Parts: sequence; C-alpha cells; structure tokens
Amino acid sequence: MILTFRNVYLTETSTVAGPYEAKGPLKHNFDKRYTKDLYCGAKSFEKAETKLLSDSLKILLRKANMPKEEIDLIIAGDLLNQITASTYGSLELNTPFLGIYTACATSIEGMLIAATFIDAGKANNIISACSSHNMTSEKQFRNPTEYGSPKPMTATFTSTGAASVLLTNKPSKIKVVNGLIGTIIDYKQKDVFNMGAVMAPAAMDTLYRYLKETKTKPSDYDLILTGDLGLYGKEILKDLMLDNYGIDIKANYNDCGVMLYDLKRQKEVLAGGSGPVCSALVNYSTVIKGLKENKYKKVILIATGALFSPMTVYQKENILSIANLICLEAI
Repeated sequence: MILTFRNVYLTETSTVAGPYEAKGPLKHNFDKRYTKDLYCGAKSFEKAETKLLSDSLKILLRKANMPKEEIDLIIAGDLLNQITASTYGSLELNTPFLGIYTACATSIEGMLIAATFIDAGKANNIISACSSHNMTSEKQFRNPTEYGSPKPMTATFTSTGAASVLLTNKPSKIKVVNGLIGTIIDYKQKDVFNMGAVMAPAAMDTLYRYLKETKTKPSDYDLILTGDLGLYGKEILKDLMLDNYGIDIKANYNDCGVMLYDLKRQKEVLAGGSGPVCSALVNYSTVIKGLKENKYKKVILIATGALFSPMTVYQKENILSIANLICLEAI
C-alpha cells in the first residue's frame, strides 16, 4: 500500500560522523566530525553514541532556527538494546518521544511515521533521528571485541554517527511525495557476515512493489538509493531485479554503504557501511543537498534492515530482512 502525502515537507537535516566516516569521500558534507577516536570525547562507546545523537538533535534545531518547544514529536531508533542511545540522547529536549526499531531500515521508518502524523494533521513539526556506533554494535552482536576474529570480505562495517531530519507541514524546497512500508522477508539466509545477501531480497520486494503500484519505472527518478547493502548486496539487488522482473536499475542506482567510504583505500570497512546511520549520513548530507541545489529532481530512498538478534543466531534461525522506502521531490 502506497502512503501518499499531500502536505509534508523536509526542511532541514543534520549529520554527525565518526572517525572512519570522517575519512570517507563525503566528509565535507557532514555538519560535525569526530576524528580522534571512537570514544568521541565520552567515557564509553555507549555514551559516545548517545553524545552523537544529542549533538545531531542540537545541530538540527540550530540549522532550522527552531526552538525545541515547537517540536511536537521526536522519533528515533538505534541498534543498542532497548534503543538506549535514542532515549538518553533525546532526554534534554524534553519533547514527546516515540522509539522505533527496524535495524538499519530505521531512518526511513521514522520518516514514514513522521510524514503520516503530519499529513493527518496530528502534528506540525517532527524530528526523525537515528544513530549507530561501530563498537557498541560489535560488543552487542559479536562480542568479545578483544577476540579480534578476522571477517570475510562480504562483511559490512557498522557506521559511527547520528543523523536527524525535520519534517513539517510548512512548504519548503523538498516535498515528501509518498512511501512504502516494507514487508518482512525470509530468504533463508543465515550468514551474519553477509548482510548484503540477507537484505537485498527485501530491497527487491519493496522497490518492485513501489514501481508496480505507482506505475513508474526506474528512469522516472534521478536516483534510487538503498541503505547498506554494501558492495556485494548492491550487485545482488541489480541481478534480482533483472532476473525476476526484467527491470534494469543500474543506470541510476547506488548504495549508501558503498558511497560512505572509500572502499579501495579504507580496507577495514570490507564490503562497505551498515547500521541505521549509514544510509542516513549519506541521504541527509549529500542527497538532500543535491535536491536543494537542483542536482536531483526526484529520488527514491530505501533503507534496508536485517531483523535478528544474537539469540536467534545462536538458535540457528534464518535472518529476516525488511526495506522501507520514501520518495522525495525538489519543488
């Protein structure tokens, strides 16, 4: 089911990047960069992620020239247990809060929920935010980090940073056109070191359903972006779309996990970026800038997420996936 929005606009974004992201090709597009280490001036990695999100929210309000009292709702999510970076990071704003979780698909989920609230007349100004941190994720999903086990080249690298976006009912240069909520997909994948293979089928399902229901084709958009399929997942998606539906997307398609880093120089990121903030850092810093500068007219943003926990992996369950989609247009 396509969600069509009549009066929802994107006014401002903010991005805060960690040290690996600050070395990547998009570094000059970020609002703030922590370049020294993954502690980002905090006493623990968890506190660092909280600080990143708090920074992002403050920067967003400053850029939008909007007092926190005018924000009706904050929607946020992350990868930590009980989304603690989102809750602690949003505490200072003292604003109504909705916590969400669809792993790396969280950023677009938040935008879809915010746009629905605004379009229904239930709110005027909503912030959607997300974060992730390389070491908090590694501790939680692949502990102990001190073990230092080598990873295969198909593995992705959890991005460090936080990103926020302000949606409103006040007209601006970017309109939120419509979106599609993803369906949970089980493609019988079990390899935690190949998230591209896990999530590409969900991206295929969402993108195909969207194109079919809107009666559009890839060439109708200046850019189609997926979130953190990485180097190998990106190629899998192109093959899946072509083999299953005869749809060739390669002309205007890219993946945020590939764009965030210099894969030839930053060998430590392996197949590219992942984590909730991966696609948000790219979308909110670079794609939104392109829309504002009329480099793009109409774009599709798809955030992909792997829905699993350490416990489900230990119990040898399949790794489920989902992909949420939103369409933005410059006006």
